[in-house]
Amino acid sequence: MAYNHLIRGERFNFPDLGDLLAKANEPKSGDLLAGIAAKNERERIAAKMALADLPLKEFLSLPVIDPDSDDVSKLIFNTHDAVSFKPFASLTVGELREFLLQSLPQGEELKKLQWALIPEMVAAVTKLLSNKELITIAAKIKNIARCRNTTGITGTLGVRIQPNHPTDNTAGIAASTIDGLLMGAGDAVIGVNPAVDSIESVSAILKSIDHVITSLDIPTQGCCLAHITTQLAAMKKNAPVDLLFQSIGGTQKTNDSFGISLGLLKEGKEQVLEHHAIRNVNWVGNQVMYFETGQGSSLSANAHHGIDQLTLEARAYGLARTLDPFLVNSVVGFIGPEYLFDERQIIRAGLEDHFMGKLLGLPMGVDVCFTNHAEADHNSLDNLLVLLANAGVNHIMGVPSGDDVMLGYQTTSYHDAAMVKSLLGLKAAPEFQTWLEKNEIMKGSQLCGRDRAFKVMENIMPLLENSKDA
Repeated sequence: MAYNHLIRGERFNFPDLGDLLAKANEPKSGDLLAGIAAKNERERIAAKMALADLPLKEFLSLPVIDPDSDDVSKLIFNTHDAVSFKPFASLTVGELREFLLQSLPQGEELKKLQWALIPEMVAAVTKLLSNKELITIAAKIKNIARCRNTTGITGTLGVRIQPNHPTDNTAGIAASTIDGLLMGAGDAVIGVNPAVDSIESVSAILKSIDHVITSLDIPTQGCCLAHITTQLAAMKKNAPVDLLFQSIGGTQKTNDSFGISLGLLKEGKEQVLEHHAIRNVNWVGNQVMYFETGQGSSLSANAHHGIDQLTLEARAYGLARTLDPFLVNSVVGFIGPEYLFDERQIIRAGLEDHFMGKLLGLPMGVDVCFTNHAEADHNSLDNLLVLLANAGVNHIMGVPSGDDVMLGYQTTSYHDAAMVKSLLGLKAAPEFQTWLEKNEIMKGSQLCGRDRAFKVMENIMPLLENSKDA
């Protein structure tokens, strides 16, 4: 079905829904690279105006990718709550925007709204919202998740300790982990990206993380961000798996490029739940999945089907929510300037991703980051970090000095996380906050100081020695 819009005598034509969505997107180098971006601002505004007049129900009759040829599309339509959609069936995309700004429901009504909307609807309304509107709406949405602690509660900001090491040295990983703990980080997860995706290396990392967690009785979860099959193989050899990680995308072809399927994700979740049932751990919930995404992943895999990267990112969230994850985060600037060129595009994408994930019901975090060849710097990260913290982001990353020595990119540091928590009066996850205060690491949203940290360090230094044998 074709769409058009007339502006001052100039008619703009959009041959199908996918083209309309792409042309209505804010400027992204990835869409330009794919040849689907608006040619100029006039065309972009015309597409936005045509999109605003589009009835939501049209997204149900005109899939952007055929469900018969794409299992993500099929999953999206099979899990759509048609009953909850009925109150919104007469709305246009523009009217949905007004509803979200004026009448966003809470509690059970919000959950009904989240499942009433399919990802393409959420992507469409995102394109009509300004940055401040993305922040304002997202800040009202609280999606709570539970594993070994509770994430997403009002007034909290979680931090993933990301203690990566270029040779997977477990003593080095433990040292970086303790550094993060002393800065109040680690409640989201202690999650290591392995340099080597082998069963032996992943097992050693998982055991090392668990050794720190159990020795210090920390109410948090560990994870090794290897391929899902490697983690499951390590688990079968008695490695402790708290969260099962996998990168996912918004099309079947993208997930094929990651070496995964929907069936594998579902089976993996079931295996980890069985694994949890036999471990002597105080679980506070049964959400066991951790997903990472990012605008541009489908395009980089040549798996985008001519659809813009924002819409495909929303579809990845549509997949993620069917598996009830504990953590989801967009690694917003990681794929590179070919997809998000500069600070403006990275900030916009970070706010878009956070908003879409929240509106689709996810416990959404963001890895506020950029690669070294992007037109951005650490001030860019500061800007996005403060915006997302005000938008109620569930968690961010914590890396020593903000420079990941293994992955070779720039992200937020332990100090950045402590600063923004202090600035905005945010605490850690409640169980983790209790642990921090008991150990006199933090009081409320404030660190207790360097002298106290050194005293804590004296008590846990033996962990560094023991980590080699963990």
